Amino acid sequence: MIVKEVKSELKDATAPIIKVLQKNEHVKVIVLGFKKGMGLKEHKTNAATKLVVIEGSVNYIEGGASVIIDSFEDMDIPVNTPHAVEALEDSICFLIQG
Repeated sequence: MIVKEVKSELKDATAPIIKVLQKNEHVKVIVLGFKKGMGLKEHKTNAATKLVVIEGSVNYIEGGASVIIDSFEDMDIPVNTPHAVEALEDSICFLIQG
């Protein structure tokens, strides 16, 4: 019930909610919860990653360009590439690494 926990905790959150849904030697799935306006500052990932928006809408920013990702859409995040994410509305996302 990790996704429900994230959604519930988001109601009173002042920062993004981040919880691991699944992790093994091959894959890691992370649930991210954002209120509108919350986000992740510019950072890099060291693993092949896919961002999947389950609910809401986020702005994915990479190299000065931005892409809006809506519910049920996904985006591949390149390894070692600076990027940021900002929620355009309350949002639940999965990060799939591996």
